[in-house]
Amino acid sequence: MANLINADTSNGLKLTSDTSGEIQLQSAGTTAVTIDSSSNLKFNSGYGSVATAYGCRAWIKLTGTGTAAEVESGNVASITDRGTGTYTVTFTTAMPDANYAAVVTTTWATGVTEHVTGLVYNDAPYAPAVGSVTAKTYNFTNAGAAVDATTVYVAVFR
Repeated sequence: MANLINADTSNGLKLTSDTSGEIQLQSAGTTAVTIDSSSNLKFNSGYGSVATAYGCRAWIKLTGTGTAAEVESGNVASITDRGTGTYTVTFTTAMPDANYAAVVTTTWATGVTEHVTGLVYNDAPYAPAVGSVTAKTYNFTNAGAAVDATTVYVAVFR
Protein backbone atom coordinates (compact mmCIF):
# COMPACT_ATOMS: atom_id res chain seq x y z
CA MET A 1 0.00 0.00 0.00
CA ALA A 2 1.01 3.66 0.00
CA ASN A 3 -0.18 7.12 0.80
CA LEU A 4 -2.38 7.80 -2.22
CA ILE A 5 -3.55 11.02 -3.78
CA ASN A 6 -6.00 10.02 -6.50
CA ALA A 7 -7.79 12.38 -8.85
CA ASP A 8 -10.79 10.08 -9.23
CA THR A 9 -13.04 10.86 -12.20
CA SER A 10 -16.25 10.04 -10.30
CA ASN A 11 -15.70 11.24 -6.72
CA GLY A 12 -13.08 13.98 -7.03
CA LEU A 13 -9.87 13.94 -5.03
CA LYS A 14 -9.32 10.91 -2.80
CA LEU A 15 -6.67 10.63 -0.10
CA THR A 16 -5.64 7.29 1.40
CA SER A 17 -2.79 6.83 3.84
CA ASP A 18 -0.77 4.17 5.64
CA THR A 19 2.66 3.91 7.28
CA SER A 20 4.63 2.54 4.30
CA GLY A 21 6.51 5.80 3.66
CA GLU A 22 5.57 5.72 -0.02
CA ILE A 23 3.58 8.44 -1.76
CA GLN A 24 1.67 7.83 -4.98
CA LEU A 25 -0.06 10.32 -7.23
CA GLN A 26 -2.81 8.69 -9.28
CA SER A 27 -5.19 9.71 -12.00
CA ALA A 28 -8.38 7.67 -12.16
CA GLY A 29 -6.74 4.91 -10.11
CA THR A 30 -3.63 4.63 -12.33
CA THR A 31 -0.32 5.50 -10.68
CA ALA A 32 1.49 8.32 -12.46
CA VAL A 33 4.16 9.29 -9.89
CA THR A 34 5.65 7.49 -6.88
CA ILE A 35 8.11 8.60 -4.24
CA ASP A 36 9.22 5.38 -2.54
CA SER A 37 10.40 4.98 1.04
CA SER A 38 14.02 5.50 -0.12
CA SER A 39 13.05 8.89 -1.65
CA ASN A 40 13.40 7.61 -5.23
CA LEU A 41 11.20 9.50 -7.67
CA LYS A 42 9.42 7.21 -10.11
CA PHE A 43 7.02 8.19 -12.86
CA ASN A 44 5.24 7.03 -15.99
CA SER A 45 5.98 9.38 -18.83
CA GLY A 46 3.98 7.47 -21.40
CA TYR A 47 6.23 4.41 -21.44
CA GLY A 48 3.65 2.09 -19.87
CA SER A 49 5.05 1.68 -16.38
CA VAL A 50 6.28 3.66 -13.41
CA ALA A 51 10.09 3.53 -13.24
CA THR A 52 12.84 5.34 -11.35
CA ALA A 53 13.83 8.69 -12.85
CA TYR A 54 17.55 9.32 -13.22
CA GLY A 55 17.86 13.04 -13.55
CA CYS A 56 20.48 15.28 -14.98
CA ARG A 57 22.54 16.28 -11.92
CA ALA A 58 24.66 18.95 -13.65
CA TRP A 59 24.85 20.50 -17.11
CA ILE A 60 26.61 23.32 -18.91
CA LYS A 61 26.69 25.01 -22.27
CA LEU A 62 30.02 26.79 -22.72
CA THR A 63 31.93 28.59 -25.42
CA GLY A 64 35.09 26.63 -26.10
CA THR A 65 37.06 29.08 -28.23
CA GLY A 66 39.39 31.68 -26.77
CA THR A 67 38.93 31.72 -23.02
CA ALA A 68 36.21 29.19 -22.18
CA ALA A 69 33.10 30.85 -20.80
CA GLU A 70 29.78 29.61 -19.42
CA VAL A 71 26.70 30.40 -21.49
CA GLU A 72 24.22 28.71 -19.12
CA SER A 73 24.37 25.89 -16.60
CA GLY A 74 22.79 24.00 -13.72
CA ASN A 75 24.71 22.78 -10.63
CA VAL A 76 27.98 24.15 -12.02
CA ALA A 77 30.19 26.27 -9.76
CA SER A 78 32.91 26.99 -12.33
CA ILE A 79 34.77 25.86 -15.42
CA THR A 80 38.51 25.74 -15.90
CA ASP A 81 40.07 26.05 -19.36
CA ARG A 82 42.96 23.56 -19.26
CA GLY A 83 44.30 24.26 -22.74
CA THR A 84 43.21 23.40 -26.26
CA GLY A 85 39.93 21.50 -26.14
CA THR A 86 40.11 20.61 -22.42
CA TYR A 87 37.59 21.94 -19.88
CA THR A 88 37.04 20.96 -16.24
CA VAL A 89 33.49 21.45 -14.94
CA THR A 90 33.30 21.84 -11.16
CA PHE A 91 29.96 21.03 -9.54
CA THR A 92 28.19 23.31 -7.07
CA THR A 93 26.86 20.25 -5.23
CA ALA A 94 29.16 17.24 -5.49
CA MET A 95 27.98 13.87 -6.76
CA PRO A 96 27.60 11.13 -4.12
CA ASP A 97 30.41 9.23 -5.88
CA ALA A 98 32.21 9.19 -9.23
CA ASN A 99 29.89 6.50 -10.67
CA TYR A 100 27.99 8.90 -12.91
CA ALA A 101 27.62 9.14 -16.65
CA ALA A 102 28.88 12.30 -18.32
CA VAL A 103 27.95 13.15 -21.89
CA VAL A 104 29.87 15.65 -24.00
CA THR A 105 28.70 17.04 -27.34
CA THR A 106 29.99 19.90 -29.45
CA THR A 107 29.27 22.16 -32.37
CA TRP A 108 31.72 22.65 -35.20
CA ALA A 109 35.04 24.19 -34.26
CA THR A 110 35.65 27.66 -35.66
CA GLY A 111 37.36 27.29 -39.03
CA VAL A 112 37.25 23.49 -38.88
CA THR A 113 34.94 21.75 -41.33
CA GLU A 114 35.80 18.29 -40.12
CA HIS A 115 34.45 15.91 -37.51
CA VAL A 116 34.62 17.30 -33.98
CA THR A 117 33.45 15.28 -31.00
CA GLY A 118 33.68 15.49 -27.23
CA LEU A 119 34.68 12.86 -24.72
CA VAL A 120 35.04 12.63 -20.96
CA TYR A 121 38.69 12.76 -19.96
CA ASN A 122 39.10 9.55 -17.97
CA ASP A 123 42.81 9.52 -17.10
CA ALA A 124 44.89 11.09 -14.33
CA PRO A 125 45.04 13.88 -13.46
CA TYR A 126 41.52 14.59 -14.76
CA ALA A 127 39.60 11.36 -14.04
CA PRO A 128 35.93 11.91 -13.06
CA ALA A 129 35.65 12.87 -9.40
CA VAL A 130 32.78 13.63 -7.02
CA GLY A 131 33.40 17.35 -7.43
CA SER A 132 34.24 17.68 -11.12
CA VAL A 133 34.51 16.15 -14.56
CA THR A 134 36.84 17.08 -17.43
CA ALA A 135 35.73 17.13 -21.05
CA LYS A 136 37.98 17.10 -24.07
CA THR A 137 37.05 17.94 -27.66
CA TYR A 138 38.82 16.32 -30.60
CA ASN A 139 38.93 16.64 -34.37
CA PHE A 140 38.94 13.01 -35.45
CA THR A 141 39.50 13.82 -39.11
CA ASN A 142 42.75 15.58 -38.15
CA ALA A 143 44.42 12.56 -36.51
CA GLY A 144 42.47 13.06 -33.29
CA ALA A 145 44.03 16.42 -32.46
CA ALA A 146 42.51 18.43 -29.62
CA VAL A 147 40.50 21.40 -30.86
CA ASP A 148 38.56 24.24 -29.26
CA ALA A 149 34.94 23.67 -30.29
CA THR A 150 32.73 26.72 -30.74
CA THR A 151 30.20 25.41 -28.22
CA VAL A 152 30.61 22.51 -25.79
CA TYR A 153 27.75 20.83 -23.90
CA VAL A 154 28.36 18.63 -20.84
CA ALA A 155 25.60 16.78 -18.96
CA VAL A 156 26.04 14.55 -15.91
CA PHE A 157 23.50 11.85 -15.00
CA ARG A 158 23.42 9.88 -11.76
